[in-house]
Amino acid sequence: MPVASVQPVTDPADERLADYVSLTDVALRSRQEPAKGLYIAESSTVLGRALAAGHRPRSVLLSPRWLPDLERLLASLPADDAVVPVYVAEEPVLEAITGFHVHRGALAAMHRPPLAPVSELLVGARRVAVLEDIVDHTNVGAAFRSAAALGVDAVLVTPRCADPLYRRSVRVSMGTVFQVPWTRIDPWPEGIALLREAGFVTAALALSDDAITLDQLVSDPPERLALVLGAEGHGLKPVTVAGSDLVVRIPMAGGVDSLNVAAAAAVAFWATRVQ
Repeated sequence: MPVASVQPVTDPADERLADYVSLTDVALRSRQEPAKGLYIAESSTVLGRALAAGHRPRSVLLSPRWLPDLERLLASLPADDAVVPVYVAEEPVLEAITGFHVHRGALAAMHRPPLAPVSELLVGARRVAVLEDIVDHTNVGAAFRSAAALGVDAVLVTPRCADPLYRRSVRVSMGTVFQVPWTRIDPWPEGIALLREAGFVTAALALSDDAITLDQLVSDPPERLALVLGAEGHGLKPVTVAGSDLVVRIPMAGGVDSLNVAAAAAVAFWATRVQ
């Protein structure tokens, strides 16, 4: 069983804690994460799902009362894994280190796994989602949670889409970003051709004069379907809509023309789930 090296921490400026400093600074995170290949998992639930997916911790930072839970989680790691440094600090010290109140008292700096090629994720898949340029991390996390709950086989994110492994995305998804296979599809929207070659019908969710309703799509569903969802506000790029095989809209009432992208994703995933 791997051994956790428990190390008490009292100084927020401790050099060992560099991975956790000022996590609310998005610019700092975007500079730091690609260089070190890290992401942050918050809460024992999220960490447990990350470990179950085969991800490995570089270190853990937590309050004392969460230590027993952590030791149980680390017991699931392979015996040949390296010793994991576990930094234990009281709540005020945690907040001084990170710059925010640490929800559920635990953070882990995780090694970021390499992304699989798109072609690998499409093998055997029948329903995939494409998230185009969605910049709100909360919406990305919510879309992943719906994808996991409603049987989407894979999620493809475009180059400008927010990082699914950003702390807020992971937390909102409740760790389901580790359950649903995902990767970046680049270039995009040229990647539509790759989906078509793999036998997928691409359905762009957008408001368009020639759009069919989601009910019509469900009445005669394609064997392999890629649902393409666009950014908050402007929606999908016109070139993406034009290049897709179908344009689909969700019927609305009450004078409302569209839903938040995370809500639209949930509706579309449920309606097109494989029976």
